[in-house]
Formats: sequence, structure tokens, C-alpha cells
Amino acid sequence: MRVFLTGATGFVGSHLARLLVQRGHEVACLVRPSSRLQNLSDVPLDILPGDLRDPYSIHAAMTGCQTVYHCAADYRLWCPKPDEMHAINVSGTRNVLETSYALGVERVVYTSTVGCLGLNPDGSPANEETPTSIDKMVGPYKRSKFLAEREAERWIKKGLPVVIVNPSTPVGDGDIKPTPTGKIIVDFLRGKMFGYVETGMNLIDVRDVAEGHLSAAERGRVGEKYILGNQNLLLKEIFGRLSNLTGIPSPTLRVPFWFAIAFARLENFWTGRLRHREPLAPLEGVRMSRHKMWFDSSKARRELELPQSPVDGALERAVSWFKQHGYV
Repeated sequence: MRVFLTGATGFVGSHLARLLVQRGHEVACLVRPSSRLQNLSDVPLDILPGDLRDPYSIHAAMTGCQTVYHCAADYRLWCPKPDEMHAINVSGTRNVLETSYALGVERVVYTSTVGCLGLNPDGSPANEETPTSIDKMVGPYKRSKFLAEREAERWIKKGLPVVIVNPSTPVGDGDIKPTPTGKIIVDFLRGKMFGYVETGMNLIDVRDVAEGHLSAAERGRVGEKYILGNQNLLLKEIFGRLSNLTGIPSPTLRVPFWFAIAFARLENFWTGRLRHREPLAPLEGVRMSRHKMWFDSSKARRELELPQSPVDGALERAVSWFKQHGYV
């Protein structure tokens, strides 16, 4: 089967591209000319130049494909130009879905994020049905992905066979950018983590996320959302596991939220606004840390048979990969 994939050069997308090829699919990848191709250097793919903001390039690359995986997104917590992020994440998603509808593809898997989902006030794990609204979305990234998910729902109502997956926090090898979570690991390895805030994340092996995408295409119910997650951990627990893997001491200073947000505001003004560089602690990331991003992936485990590989193995691969590729 010939499939269409966006975001193949990224963290999740590159793992999905490899898995699709391993399963015998012919993969057409829409790739911007400026994208780094290191993650795909040894994968036999059909690399087609294009841009999510250019419907004509999407149509040309997607023609002849039966399944569409839309993984591409502008994922940054520091975003000096929110309009550009909106154009890629929202308008770009609309372009992919509109083209999928026009070409009559058999199935679309849209990669959203748990950042679009609601959180429970008591800190208990949320699920696909936990209510939320756009006014609860912190920062341009979460707002743009929330609106992109609404685009997917709009095309579902028109009859496009879309399944939505909401990955939690993938970790593992190949985090080339790195993602904000990968940057936390890199900063830990560099000894830059002097304290922690009392927050939490749901970690999952990036390879399990790729498996979840394939399962969503094969077994997911059209119109449904599936959280692709695994283990809920406090940030302190994540640092503890990294310490066990590396021998690097885990930070012991617990930083109050009020201090973290005050520091972030000052540092974002000085580094971001005045020096036009990415801050060490993006303000949006600190704001998100006020709540534990804990989720229940039982629906995906039940309906998609989502794998639950030990996250320590994924963290170990991430550490090894970052070291081998000169990030540390």
C-alpha cells in the first residue's frame, strides 16, 4: 500500500516512517527543502518536496495514496511569531484534510497532542472525554493544536474517515531537534538542572507511539480520539531515573511555582525580547508545569492494543543517542 506521511523528518514521524517501511508500505513523504534528513538517511522513502502551506504540493505528493498520516507540526514552547505556527499547525492541517477529502483516501490518522485535552482539577489522570476549552490552552502551540483538532472534527462531519491520536510525552532515540522534552534530558546530561518544579508528565516510548499510529489506521474507529501514553511520573521521578542510568546526581532543590514563573518572566524578557534568543526556560513551558500532565491511555490499550514498553528503556536510548550525536 502507498501511504502519505507528513513530518517524516521529525521525532515521531521518523520512527513512523521506519515502521511503515518495515511493514511493507511504500511511503511518500512531504518534506520541506530546508528540513534535515539525517533521521531518514538509511530508510527507502519517496521524498517529495513541498510545504503544508502549499496545497498544490500536498496534492501532487498525496495522489495515489490510500492512507494519510499527518504528523507534521511546529512544536516549540518559545514562539516569537505565533502567526507562522498557526499557518503550519492549523491552516496546514486544513490543507492536508481538504486534499485527503478531494482525493478520496481510505483513512487519515491525524497526530494531535494530549496538550489539547482537558485536565482534572484534582490531578487524577485525564482521558479523551475530559472537558476543556480554548481559553485553557496555554501558549501558541497548544492553542494552534487545539484549533487544528477542531479542523479534524469538522472534516469528520463531512465524511472524511479520520482517526485522531493524542501522544503524551514520547522519549527515545532520534529526537533530532530536540523536542522540549528532549531538551530537558539534554540539559540534565549537561548538568544544567539545579532544581525542579512539582509537576508531572506521562511518558511513552516513541516506538510505541509509532505502533499506535499504525494501529489507529488499521483498528481505530473513525471520529474517535486515542491517547497514546504509558506511565505517569513526577518530574522528580524522571530525573531520578535519568540519574540511575547515568550516575549524574538528580537535582534536590524543589523550586516553588511562584519563583519559577518570576524567573521565567525576567529571563524571557531579557533573552527572548531583548536578545532575540530562545530562553533557557520558555515562559509557556513554566506555565504548563503548574499542572500535572497525567493521562489515562486505557482506551488505546484496549482498542488499539497500544504497546507499553518500559519507559526506562526509552530513556536509556535517548541518553545514548544524545551522547553519540554530540548533544552532550
